[in-house]
Amino acid sequence: MAANNTITFYDLTMAHGATTSPFVWATKYALKHKGFDIDVVPGGFTGILERTGGKTERLPAIVDDGKWVLDSWGIVEYLDATYPDRPMLIPHESVAALTKALDAWWWPTAVGPWMRCFCADYRDLCFEHDKDYVTTSREKMLGMKLEDMQAGREERLPQISAAIEPLRMALREHQWLGGSSPNYADYRILGPILFLASVGKVPSLAEDDPLRDWIERCRDLFGGLGRHPGLINLYGLKVPEGGPEPYMRESWRGGIYKRNTGPASTRAETEHITKKD
Repeated sequence: MAANNTITFYDLTMAHGATTSPFVWATKYALKHKGFDIDVVPGGFTGILERTGGKTERLPAIVDDGKWVLDSWGIVEYLDATYPDRPMLIPHESVAALTKALDAWWWPTAVGPWMRCFCADYRDLCFEHDKDYVTTSREKMLGMKLEDMQAGREERLPQISAAIEPLRMALREHQWLGGSSPNYADYRILGPILFLASVGKVPSLAEDDPLRDWIERCRDLFGGLGRHPGLINLYGLKVPEGGPEPYMRESWRGGIYKRNTGPASTRAETEHITKKD
């Protein structure tokens, strides 16, 4: 298997040459996490069926010494089952369950809204021969013209940024979503962020967003896998007057952490909630 440590990888790119699909990005990281070299078959949105010899019309797809494996999650399961001696993408069943839950929150909260903010840019940055397909298919998915859907994003982008505070909270206390080292949870959440970098003609995150440290460390992994020269700057989000803060700037801590260490630690809160007006 994996002759010469190389796996064939079918990429999905924009005209500037960078990967765009969140699923394809996550798969590219998964292959490098397992220590493989990648033989990239480039291409855009059209002609996938012909490019893969009739094996699939959707990407990602890999070929491991003649064996075709499809679907981003199917590829992860295959890589861990076939190469358990290499670093695991899903080191425990609980990681699979939590990654699926995180992904189910991430898409309606951020990824879908981001895609609607950049759907016309997405089309404009495609290969010329892909533009008709992308326009027709995405307008059918969205139910309106791409330009109409994208309009008003200046107001929506800060709201999306504010909505992903749970991710910031997790990464304030942990170096990676995988804990002390990255695993597939990191790559699955990173994929849509690198999609943003492939299509976002205006920034989606604040210049000083706390997520920036984790994002940039992810981009540096595997020899700078996430630093293709075609990618666009993510930072510098402009907030309209009266718009929401793009992230929590106070030191409030929510979620799971050790907060009760005795009466002194809870006294201020107790006094606040029991004080009579």
